[in-house]
Amino acid sequence: MLDVNLIRKDFPILSSLVYGKPLVYFDNGATTQKPRCVIEKLTEGYVSHNANVHRGVHFLSQEATDLHEGARRRVQAFINASSSDEIIFTRGTTESINLVAYSFGECFLHDGDEIILSEMEHHSNIVSWQLLQQRHHVVLRVARLNDRQELDMEQFKSLFSDKTKLVSIAHVSNVLGTVNPVKQIVEESHRRGVPVLIDGAQSTPHLKVDVQDLDCDFFVFSGHKVYGPTGVGVLYGKRRWLEQMPPYQGGGEMIQNVTFEKTTFNELPYKFEAGTPDFISTVALAEALDYVESIGLEEIEEYEHYLLDYATERFVQMPGMRIFGNAREKSAVLSFLVEGIHHYDMGLLLDKMGIAVRTGHHCAQPLMQALGIDGTVRASFSFYNTEQEIDALVDGVKRVCKMFGV
Repeated sequence: MLDVNLIRKDFPILSSLVYGKPLVYFDNGATTQKPRCVIEKLTEGYVSHNANVHRGVHFLSQEATDLHEGARRRVQAFINASSSDEIIFTRGTTESINLVAYSFGECFLHDGDEIILSEMEHHSNIVSWQLLQQRHHVVLRVARLNDRQELDMEQFKSLFSDKTKLVSIAHVSNVLGTVNPVKQIVEESHRRGVPVLIDGAQSTPHLKVDVQDLDCDFFVFSGHKVYGPTGVGVLYGKRRWLEQMPPYQGGGEMIQNVTFEKTTFNELPYKFEAGTPDFISTVALAEALDYVESIGLEEIEEYEHYLLDYATERFVQMPGMRIFGNAREKSAVLSFLVEGIHHYDMGLLLDKMGIAVRTGHHCAQPLMQALGIDGTVRASFSFYNTEQEIDALVDGVKRVCKMFGV
């Protein structure tokens, strides 16, 4: 077990008061809080290393460049990519998926081609492909869930045809916590010659990721969900694809030579990084990854699974409680509804008790439609959460139930 009380001292915001009550933060699936070392790294960057990267011959520019490219190598090591050239910095998971949808789509997809998604996808892994659909009239095929809210693998395999050109799927559902068998998905897809994109927004903070072991073609995640700063994310792509894909945006840095007649593009990874990158945040992201690894991803997974089991055991005992997501492989998310209480009312009243949860459709409206609901209350856990905070959540839910006479 982790020394959670010691860990919590690294997160200044966790000592905050909300409406005069200690903050209980269970909205980690939306964004995680930041340890002091990450906050200090951001400040240090602006105070001591602020100069535009790659273009300058002066000391500060070269120093900032070294730090920025060091951050790229840190990300490479964190997900075990084979080369730092396969690491593209973006603004987050959403932009990473949009980049692939545009660039891979323009290069490899044509009218009538098919993409396989699942019912549990975040909107960013649906709408991006619908925009491509408007340009190239591709077809979206949807893998369904079974009664345990797991991916129905037999139905998934039945979706493949000679027109299937890509599978794009979440590693972990942001609503259900379901951990998809992504290695098996990659194997099944590659057996048919189909590349795979894995949305790792909800897996990277909780599970050890090895893209070479998974053998996925693309992997995306956001810095702010893995204890890093907002506005920075990562696209990993196998070199064989990235070298063939056209640039996503045009501007500085992504070029080798520009004339009014023709432009030649830069090598990887810069071909996909038009304009000044957020070189301060990339270095802070590297610091966040260092921090996570100093605790240990295996230890994090084990402790968060303990919290999930503890919370689930307490929740199932409450009358009228309905929990969504009963997969055998599940990450640290507990989505629920109490009969007779709207999810928004539950979240609003819990907030008055200092308890932060997420309510609504969680950017997963197709999943809500499949479940026959319009939203849930979602408590998502981190390694800095405690049993006592879960007890406070349970007591808070019971108090709201009493208010509604449930």
